[in-house]
Amino acid sequence: MKIYTKTGDAGTTALLGGTRVGKNHLRLEAYGSLDELNSWIGLLRDFTVNRNRKEPLKKIQEMLFTLGSHLATAPGKRIRHLPSYTPQDVTELEQEIDKMEEGLAPLQNFILPGGHVEVSQCHIARCVCRRAERLVVALHEHEPADEIILAYLNRLSDYLFVLARRMSLELGATEVPWQPRKLAD
Repeated sequence: MKIYTKTGDAGTTALLGGTRVGKNHLRLEAYGSLDELNSWIGLLRDFTVNRNRKEPLKKIQEMLFTLGSHLATAPGKRIRHLPSYTPQDVTELEQEIDKMEEGLAPLQNFILPGGHVEVSQCHIARCVCRRAERLVVALHEHEPADEIILAYLNRLSDYLFVLARRMSLELGATEVPWQPRKLAD
């Protein structure tokens, strides 16, 4: 099987179920952002600091493929053998967040992304996750998207924020609080 099919040369692609849409379709933007996020999660998984989090991060990557396959399905089409997801997947993210928060200083201010190159890359992943979430919300306004997908992405951005904080702690990086400027009189 060749990687190229030439069927998309005119700027369209097929959703699961056969419907063809433009490559700039909101649905493609949504699951394309999940694909981008998946690559960032793969990078995070490769960092030594995350050696004890490889399995949870791999599970997140697998879930992003699962959610992407559902977003890549044409509305109203029933595709057999799509991988499944449940509200328990959201709960598992929450449990991982709770574990990572143990020993972290309580938040007093917003935190500026940075402090270490790996932490910065985790914050970029969080921003990509937020973009993906916004795109799925926009898609949901036009075509139905399962609310579990929305909840999962919302929780995943929380997970990535806490992961960045945990990585900062473990790498000995300093979290820099945002200090807003005082209003001039």
